[in-house]
Amino acid sequence: MADTEVSSVVSDFIGFLNASPTAFHAVDEAKKRLQKVGYEQVIEREDWKLEAGKRYFFTRNHSTIVAFAIGKKYVAGNGFHVVGAHTDSPCLKLKPVSKVKKADYLEVGVQTYGGGLWHTWFDRDLTVAGRVMIREEKGGSVSYSHRLVRIEEPIMRVPTLAIHLDRGVNDGFKVNTQSHLLPVLATSVKVELNKEFAENGHHAILTQIIANKLGCQPDQICDFELQACDTQPSIVAGAAKEFIFSGRIDNLCMSFCSLKALIDATSSESDLKNESGVRMVALFDHEEVGSNSAQGAGSPAMLDALSRITNSFTSDSKMLTKAIQRSFLVSADMAHALHPNYMDKHEENHQPKLHGGLVIKHNANQRYATNAVTSFIFREIAMKHNLPIQDFVVRNDMPCGSTIGPILASGVGIRTIDVGAPQLSMHSIREMCAVDDVKHSYEHFKAFFKEFSQLDTKITVDT
Repeated sequence: MADTEVSSVVSDFIGFLNASPTAFHAVDEAKKRLQKVGYEQVIEREDWKLEAGKRYFFTRNHSTIVAFAIGKKYVAGNGFHVVGAHTDSPCLKLKPVSKVKKADYLEVGVQTYGGGLWHTWFDRDLTVAGRVMIREEKGGSVSYSHRLVRIEEPIMRVPTLAIHLDRGVNDGFKVNTQSHLLPVLATSVKVELNKEFAENGHHAILTQIIANKLGCQPDQICDFELQACDTQPSIVAGAAKEFIFSGRIDNLCMSFCSLKALIDATSSESDLKNESGVRMVALFDHEEVGSNSAQGAGSPAMLDALSRITNSFTSDSKMLTKAIQRSFLVSADMAHALHPNYMDKHEENHQPKLHGGLVIKHNANQRYATNAVTSFIFREIAMKHNLPIQDFVVRNDMPCGSTIGPILASGVGIRTIDVGAPQLSMHSIREMCAVDDVKHSYEHFKAFFKEFSQLDTKITVDT
C-alpha cells in the first residue's frame, strides 16, 4: 500500500472519528458514506425486494447499522461473510432529570455508561451531543422527528479538587461516580434566576443551547438522549506521526475499517460478479453494557437480517440453517497492546504490539469465540497478502473481557473469530492506536470480503 493510500485511509478515519461523537452520529456518518456509493436503504418495518448483485443497508434505533452486498451468483442457502463491530463507547450520559443546583453552581446530572476510566473525564473541555425528539406542527397536523445534535464548543467541565484539599490524592484517585462526576455548566450569578430550571427537568440554559442549535423553540423539544463529549479533535500525532490520539477508538476504529473495507470491496460491478455469498458489515450499539437491547448484538437483529435476505430468494425455511453453516463472522473489537510501563500485565508469549497488525484473541473459556478453524482462515488471508498478525491470551490470573463474538456465535450459530487492532488507553476519554494498524485492519477486512468464498470451499471439518 503506497504512502499516499495510507495517509488517505488514515485521514478518512480521522474524518470519521471527528464526525462521530456518539453512536447515533457514527451511524449517520456510515449511512452517508454508504448512500454516496449507491447503497440503497431498506426499512425493517417494510417488505424488502432484494436482487443479486445489489447493495443495501438498514438502521435500527439509528444507533445500529447493517450493510450488505449480495453477490451476482448468490442463491438462497449460500453463506454470509460478516464483519461485526460496535458503535458505542464508555461515556457519561445525561440523566432524565439532569438539573442539579449546588452552592450556586448549575451542574448536569449524568449516568456512567460502560466501564470507563472515569478519572480521565476530569478537567476536560466537555460538550454534549446525541439525539433529540422534536414536535413539529404543519398545517394543523403534529409530527415528531428524530434529530441529531452536537454542540461544538465546550460548555461544561468536571473540575478536580485541588491537592491542598486532598493531600493523599496521588496515593490513589478514587472517584465517587455519583457525587464527583457532575459537570459544571454555569453559575446562577450569570444565569437569570427565573430561568435556572426548565420545565422538562433540565437547566433552561442547556435546553436553550440545544434549541438554538436545532433551530427550534425549547418547548418543541419532547425528549432527548444526550451524552457528555470531549471537544478535543482526533489527530495523527507522535514525534514520527505514527499514532492516532482520539476518544472512541474502541470501537470506531474497527467500525470504520470494516465499513471502508466493505465499500471498497463492493464498489465496482466486477467486485460482485463472481461472488456467490453476501458480504456484510454489522455495527451494533450497546456492546459496552452487555449487548442486551433491541439494537444490541444480543437482539435478533443479525438473525433477522440473515433470515430476511435468505427468504427474499426462497420460500424454503430450511435454507437459513444451511446458510448459517456456510457463514463466517469476524468479530472486530480493539485489543490491548503491550504497555511499556506495565509489562507484567501481559502473558509473556502473547504481547501484541502497535504496528503489529490485527490481534487474534483466544480464550479457552469462550470469552472470545476463536477456534483453530476460524483462526486458520484469518491467518491464511494474512499470509497471502503479507499482512502482519498477532495473538492474545489474557493471563490466567486476570479476568478476561468479552465481545459481540461469543454472543453472536451462540445466538446465531455462526463460525466466528475474535480479532482487533492493538491500542493503548482503552476506555479512557483519550485513547491511542497506530496509523499502521488502521491500514493493516482495513486491508485484512477487504481481503476477507474478496476471498472468503473461494477459501471456504477448500476447508473440510464436519464432512
